Amino acid sequence: MSTSSFLETAAETTKPKGNPWWLSLREIKSRRRKNVVQARSFAELLEQAMRRYQNRAVEAVQVIEELIALAKEMREADRRGEELGLSEEELAFYDALETNDSAVRILGDETLRAIARELVETVRNNVTIDWMVRENVRAKLRVLVKRVLRKHDYPPDKQEKATQTVLEQAEVLSETWAAP
Repeated sequence: MSTSSFLETAAETTKPKGNPWWLSLREIKSRRRKNVVQARSFAELLEQAMRRYQNRAVEAVQVIEELIALAKEMREADRRGEELGLSEEELAFYDALETNDSAVRILGDETLRAIARELVETVRNNVTIDWMVRENVRAKLRVLVKRVLRKHDYPPDKQEKATQTVLEQAEVLSETWAAP
């Protein structure tokens, strides 16, 4: 089951009133509109906790402790952007780039921050309302993203995956940018 379909199924089967599952789901869905990498990561953690509970591998108390830990991780993720000196949008692109461990080791935080800032500017300046459906505009944006990554010596073996993740993040953020 994909993370997205897991979230949809879980949202339908949980009751909102004070249910810690529902509160976590709501927060993850909110993050999905801003930062796809964080949302995916937190959804996987929540899904694992739910599966362990459904399989009777852990008790309810342990699951609640895991949900509390997950909430703390989410708060910590919010603080990370401030600590790195990045806006919410820049952090989303930084996270998209940071999924590659070798890039983090080779380039370091400062270069990844510079790439994230440049990507926000590049994507924001080149998205249009219909960019996701117009293949020529999408191809142009793909080339621009690859150009930014090459300019900063992003590891070539991971550029394609980084480009895909950056474009996925761009789709999420561009909904607000391209709105009139």
